[in-house]
Amino acid sequence: MNLATDYLGLKLKNPLMPGASPLVDDLSTVRRLEDAGAAAIVMHSLFEEQIKLERAALERDVESHTESSAEALSYLPNEDDFDETSEQYLQLISKIKESVSIPVIASLNGITSGGWIGHAKLIEQAGADALELNYYDIPSSSHTTGAEVEQRAIELVEAIRGNVTLPIAVKLSPFFSSLPNFVRRLLSAGANGIVIFNRFYQPDINIEDLDTESVLELSTSSELRLRLRWLAILSAKIETSYAATGGVHTAEDAVRAIMAGANVVQIVSALLRNGPEHLSLILASLTHWLEEHEYESVEQMRGTMNLKHCPDATAFERANYLRILKSWQV
Repeated sequence: MNLATDYLGLKLKNPLMPGASPLVDDLSTVRRLEDAGAAAIVMHSLFEEQIKLERAALERDVESHTESSAEALSYLPNEDDFDETSEQYLQLISKIKESVSIPVIASLNGITSGGWIGHAKLIEQAGADALELNYYDIPSSSHTTGAEVEQRAIELVEAIRGNVTLPIAVKLSPFFSSLPNFVRRLLSAGANGIVIFNRFYQPDINIEDLDTESVLELSTSSELRLRLRWLAILSAKIETSYAATGGVHTAEDAVRAIMAGANVVQIVSALLRNGPEHLSLILASLTHWLEEHEYESVEQMRGTMNLKHCPDATAFERANYLRILKSWQV
């Protein structure tokens, strides 16, 4: 059985990989993931806010000595002293690269080009094989247009593409008015692939304490359906690398995502619940399913259930919507 797939130009032994999560923080866990069959390692994101806090700490410390004598220059802090988070992230890339033989995909999370260009360069120098740009922009101003939100993402991709040769995947949310057009523009700006979809952790409201609460809930397989819909639409219209993330818990989930058009699937919640070795069970089940259904390769199966043979996706979706509504019996 040929499980090999191509993602972002990387030749992978199979389509299963852990998604961005704390799983990569421990090198022994990373090695367990490789032993379990992971085709690549996706690192957790380095956030724009972390970099800004580091820079602000440096500036405050430097400014506190501006009235000191010239001799005080000897004890001005080095920028590296305040860039610990970024430095640790870069060191982790190098350590993971030394520990495993599979590709390592780094991740940046932000909405402005600012320090991303420099950090993208450093990530490339640290040895990462690709970069996942986790675009997380939630506009709260009534004056910000959807076009402005999209343009920020386009400019961010263009800025990074102009400074690194790494393959770039953009991790998106489903909250865009015309996702196919936006994806096409991202690819024109220099992206090499799309990750569908970012899974936001929504705050809840404590009605007794009148406060917000952060709630972490792991995904379920039901969340995959939204990904399947857009994978089926996008992969039929736009040729690029696609990763499905959010809701993949079983081999059958992986089959559905690949049939809809995904090149790879990223798994997080199932591994957090069951441990890194659970990946080997999903991989074995995927292999068995393909053999039982007489597929010769993953590539043969990919995209077989997308909308390539349905020229009007709108009609297809509306017809299904109507059928579902009428199927409910009171």
